[in-house]
Amino acid sequence: MDWKTQAKLKRESVTALIPKEWILDSIPSPSEQRDVTGDYIRKFLSDEEIEITETDAFEIVQNTSQGTWTAVEVTSAFCHRAAIAHQLTNCLHEIFFDDALSSAKRLDAHFSEHKKPMGPLHGLPISLKDQFHVRGVETTMGYVGWIGTFQGLKGTDKEKVFESEMVRELRQLGAVLFVKTSVPHTLMCGETVNNIIGYTWNPANRFLSSGGSSGGEGALIALRGSPVGFGTDIGGSIRIPAAFNGIFGLKPSSGRLPYEGMANSMDGQNSILSVVGPLATSIRSLRLVTKALLGAEPWMYDPLVLEMPWRVEQEERARDRKLVFGVYRDDGVVRPTPPVRRAIDHTAQRMRDLGHEVIEWTPPPHEDLYPITMKTFFFDGGQDVHSAFGLASETPSEQLLGMIGQEPGPQSTGSEIAAVNVTKREMQKAYLDYWNSTASQTPSKRMVDAIIAPVSQFPAARPNKYGHYGYTIWANLLDLTAVVIPVLRARKDIDVVDAGYKPRNDSDRQAYESYDPEVYDGAHVGLQLVGHRLQEEKMLAIAEYVHGALASGDVTA
Repeated sequence: MDWKTQAKLKRESVTALIPKEWILDSIPSPSEQRDVTGDYIRKFLSDEEIEITETDAFEIVQNTSQGTWTAVEVTSAFCHRAAIAHQLTNCLHEIFFDDALSSAKRLDAHFSEHKKPMGPLHGLPISLKDQFHVRGVETTMGYVGWIGTFQGLKGTDKEKVFESEMVRELRQLGAVLFVKTSVPHTLMCGETVNNIIGYTWNPANRFLSSGGSSGGEGALIALRGSPVGFGTDIGGSIRIPAAFNGIFGLKPSSGRLPYEGMANSMDGQNSILSVVGPLATSIRSLRLVTKALLGAEPWMYDPLVLEMPWRVEQEERARDRKLVFGVYRDDGVVRPTPPVRRAIDHTAQRMRDLGHEVIEWTPPPHEDLYPITMKTFFFDGGQDVHSAFGLASETPSEQLLGMIGQEPGPQSTGSEIAAVNVTKREMQKAYLDYWNSTASQTPSKRMVDAIIAPVSQFPAARPNKYGHYGYTIWANLLDLTAVVIPVLRARKDIDVVDAGYKPRNDSDRQAYESYDPEVYDGAHVGLQLVGHRLQEEKMLAIAEYVHGALASGDVTA
């Protein structure tokens, strides 16, 4: 069987798992219905389903833990909305609604018998990026050659019994798992596209990408088809979908949350580690699931997780004083487009107006960080990803070919890898020294608490036009904590083209030429707040404050 037929059969098998009464009669084109969020998707749902699915994870758990809502009611509502979201955006790889409802029934039985919740996430539906192994559910990660296998290995039943460590912990905490979401094959792309599911679209503007590589999570949560989900980030893969889709996302530092037992590309490359983190419709939802997972003591089961329980004192310090912000406007390689610059200006000014100290962030050049990061991703010359494509002799998407080439390249030697690691450490030290030096630039003599920074050069990528990832990968190389917040939406009457702009290079030209105010009108614009390594509690508190301050202030959005 050729790979196109395999992909088609797999795609159809996923759709077949949607109850017939949930199948839409027709799907409008982007020209007919650009934005399918809000009122558009609501018309397919009951009033009760709308109420449940438009409640954030924090409040859902309050309702299920007090018996106001049953786990079955909540799970059913999100299954329905997720099914519609998939039909509108291609955001799901795997559907296991029946298993989810069985789990929800067990949780309801426990509550009925014991009059208390199973755990801190009792009855909370959680979606998972298709890197997580869930027993009895396939993991393809977008590769046709992984269909019917365990990570490409045939003749094993491991997928029937094996689960990733975080999956085990989420079940123990009372969560209900119900879908796995779409990713770009290889995971190394800011757009979500693969030969199985096709292209995952941005629900607020279906001319644009949902981002990547956790793009299915971004689209699903933006459509309220899930209250909270988990993605991964090695170059921006949580932050990009969060920003593109107008939701919240946490990229923790490595070693904070468990990654054990997950599928991956280039597994064994340890110079820059992929991290797992949540995406949600509110900051308090990010806090809820992160705090719950740390309460499960993941360091006892994942050897790479640090023994670091949730630290309330970090939150309190962030809330109890005036803050110092650094504003990072431009990486010198690709200039942000008008809506992104407006979001940065507005956020920085709002912090000044509220009495916080704001300085310009002028660190060691980020353009020096980019090539080192890219080298680490291809220590093996692309052998791993090309081998995965070779399993079914499938053709990589156009978005990937420019990065991985037609065939594997030379592999790095041990000495070359060591040299990259030395350079990386030196860069981390230089950046840390600069950060410490910012104390000399502020009246309070305190260093910067958080950096206000772009996530991308544009509000969201147009298909096959994402050529520069410099605004996200620096935080991965430096292993910093980052939280994404939505700030505003692009407006064609305000965010006009920079007339007469002279692009700096080909990447800058591509970004400049891709920006069209008509196409981008209504697109979400998010920013990231970046803090020191392992400051998840502090950065969530700061992000919650900043977003609340923006929401309460005047902004032309």
